Amino acid sequence: MSKIAYQVMWNRLISVVEEQAQALVRTAFSTSVREAGDLSAGVYNAEGLMLAQAVTGTPGHVNAMADAVAHFIRRIGRENINEGDVYITNDPWEGTGHLHDITVVSPSFFNGHHVGFFACTAHVVDIGGRGFGADAASVYEEGLYIPIMKFADRGTVDETLIRIVRGNVREPDQLVGDMYALATCNEIGHRRLVEMMDEFKLTDLEGIGDFILENSRRATLERIAALPRETATGAMRIDGFATPIDLKVKLTIEKDRMHCDFAGTSGLDKKGINVPLVYTKAYACYALKCAIAPEIPNNAASLAPFEVSAPVDSIVNAVHPAPVALRHVIGHMIPDTVYDALDKILPATVPAEGAGCLCNFQVSLRPAPGNKGQRSEVLAFNSGGAGARPTVDGLNATAFPSGVMTMPIEATEHTGPVIIWRKELRPDSGGAGEHRGGLGQYMEVGATTGHEFDFSAMFDRVDHPARGRQGGQDGAPTTIAQDDGSPMRGKGKQHVPEGRRVMLAFPGGAGYGAAADRDPERVKRDLARGYISAKAACDEYGMSMEAVEAVLSAIAKGETA
Repeated sequence: MSKIAYQVMWNRLISVVEEQAQALVRTAFSTSVREAGDLSAGVYNAEGLMLAQAVTGTPGHVNAMADAVAHFIRRIGRENINEGDVYITNDPWEGTGHLHDITVVSPSFFNGHHVGFFACTAHVVDIGGRGFGADAASVYEEGLYIPIMKFADRGTVDETLIRIVRGNVREPDQLVGDMYALATCNEIGHRRLVEMMDEFKLTDLEGIGDFILENSRRATLERIAALPRETATGAMRIDGFATPIDLKVKLTIEKDRMHCDFAGTSGLDKKGINVPLVYTKAYACYALKCAIAPEIPNNAASLAPFEVSAPVDSIVNAVHPAPVALRHVIGHMIPDTVYDALDKILPATVPAEGAGCLCNFQVSLRPAPGNKGQRSEVLAFNSGGAGARPTVDGLNATAFPSGVMTMPIEATEHTGPVIIWRKELRPDSGGAGEHRGGLGQYMEVGATTGHEFDFSAMFDRVDHPARGRQGGQDGAPTTIAQDDGSPMRGKGKQHVPEGRRVMLAFPGGAGYGAAADRDPERVKRDLARGYISAKAACDEYGMSMEAVEAVLSAIAKGETA
């Protein structure tokens, strides 16, 4: 078959898995999937190598899921793979890093022959145990564990598994609905694959698979070969749970690979912020691929040259039974740590540090004593600011590196008796620089009358804000407290009495380059838009008070947008 035909089929496969992902978005019960897009979807050959991934999804899911299908093949056994089967797990070490991610794999058969697999992952709001948070001391406390097993055997769902799941979680209808949605989205992918194979008169995926993998490998290796053969180190200190965490990496560029070694990184934490190596690998590879070969589609071959190692029982290579529920809080900091090293080899390539981890929280609501009301688990995904890039400002309230969307207030409030009283951009939170860091957000969270709640905080950057690059200034730190001034911790479950609210300020991204080099017109624009205050315009960018007053006067007269 011609290269042109194979290229058309490659593009079709990417479309197939994107439709697979969109089917999951449309059918999922959890707001984390339906509203935030915290998912992944992909197609694999019969050997378990990923051929294509959906554009919709997170690198933590899809890059970790790239290795998962091989575990399914090993655990299920090739002799037990049948048409109509659906497999499932939430194993943190053989899936995508914690119990709150459910991965479903379905073999794909064509004319009675096994030709490949479809896989997908979704974050679920509740999996039992202590609930989503950092408070557990082992993985056993963090929720229900589902080993790699058959969700459906030749089309028949395992009702015993369904009963066990229902008996161990707080939101049984939601979770079981998500399990069926995951299986359905794989079925959608399979149907589209069958249509493609009929159209192109294929009998298997070997030809197109070899074309995809060979071209992806060659293109990635060409990019790496063009880089200088150098080694550099990077480091970052972040909040941790009770004590700060040091992330350290040595980046080595060779002619046919790039290797990240996390030796020297802090050891395991007692609480659930530890990271399985599969998740560390996912975000380290993502960081390097964004910088080196962003336009080459993600698959097994384009990921293979990016290698990652870390000492066992370091916080980025946690092994069973370490608590790992909030592995994303540390894992989302991996790219900025890698970029601290890469910036020393390839200057003017990578952005300044950003908020890093998502600014998530989960609210466990219940009737206050003496009241009647609703019990509910509400998970909210939010973002701080992204770091400024070498040529442009950082994005406001945008999740890098996770890429998930912020949940709309209406969707969050629909899931339970929670009220979001305030949600707006946070002026002056982006670090000053020739290119300004992205802004964080303000949020104010409470409950409807008659309810109290436990607030599970999942934040970082409280004590260690995003650092500027090439002379740029740091972003603003995270702050959290109740509305009566009572302090709250950046991580962990904390009680909020009836009538109280949680006041949040999410971190800003750091600046890139010296603030003195920023275009004065861009400073005026930021002032007019409310991104910076008059004080910041004067103190950080050197704008005269006369110029500030002129901009503010124009705004008052409606002359400046």
